[in-house]
Amino acid sequence: MSHHRDAEPAFRAPPLSCDAHFHVFGEEERYPYASPEPLRYKPPHAPLSDYLDLAGVLGIERFVFVQPSAYGRDNSCMLDAMREMGTARCRGIVDVDEDAPDALLAEMDKLGVRGVRVNFSPVKPREAGTKDAVMGRIRTLEARCAEIGWHLDFLTPGWLTEELIPTLTSLKVPFSIAHMGMFLAKDGPEQPGFRKLLDVLKGGTVQGYAKFTGTYRMATAPDFADAAPMAKAVIAAAPDRILWGSDYPHLSFAHAVGSVALFNLLADWAPDEATRRKILVDNPVALFGF
Repeated sequence: MSHHRDAEPAFRAPPLSCDAHFHVFGEEERYPYASPEPLRYKPPHAPLSDYLDLAGVLGIERFVFVQPSAYGRDNSCMLDAMREMGTARCRGIVDVDEDAPDALLAEMDKLGVRGVRVNFSPVKPREAGTKDAVMGRIRTLEARCAEIGWHLDFLTPGWLTEELIPTLTSLKVPFSIAHMGMFLAKDGPEQPGFRKLLDVLKGGTVQGYAKFTGTYRMATAPDFADAAPMAKAVIAAAPDRILWGSDYPHLSFAHAVGSVALFNLLADWAPDEATRRKILVDNPVALFGF
């Protein structure tokens, strides 16, 4: 019996639907957390089997594992889960050093890895020089991703997303950006950084995707109603450039949110089935090559 029963699904995900952003956490003895960096959160034990219960409830059949910050650049927990699942149904986004050996990337590619994270705490306060400090990593990884057909996956606070807009516009590889760019929903869909991101998504020069993930990080509890105008603005601007992800197991928000209730937000944001099919099925095929 699954414990993912915080709500009944508002709709059944169409066949071949993809969860484009979630994490697995193994036993700490086997998969130690990154040190000496202080952890942003104490990860729960969240094995693949537990996640697959949720996927079954929702009707999700394709999966994109994302390396969580707690493991730093040791991707072994995620890669082991990907091996278990097999490349027909899963892809992965890793966190690696800019100078990681070609052989390592090639091995990851065989398992279904298709992207690298550029990952900042979503609550990181504005700090001068942050963008300049990360540009070297972005450009080096961009070149390496271009060689092997991968993309860049960003998690950045809204202020940094806005500062990176010219960079995103100039990328030579596709990109995805978590939590709708981490622009706070309370500031509404007219906020300048968010408008600029929408322009990049619909501009078409770069294949960029906004991820409907981590709604609880950018919107207001308990019902996240202020996320709806943001999500609907993305759908109106660029329906072919949206991915959905559960962001399971919700980490420091796990006590406050239900996985099914979060999925149900999509029924409100995209009431028509054709749009949901784009977000859940077609767009992930375009980016991840299922």
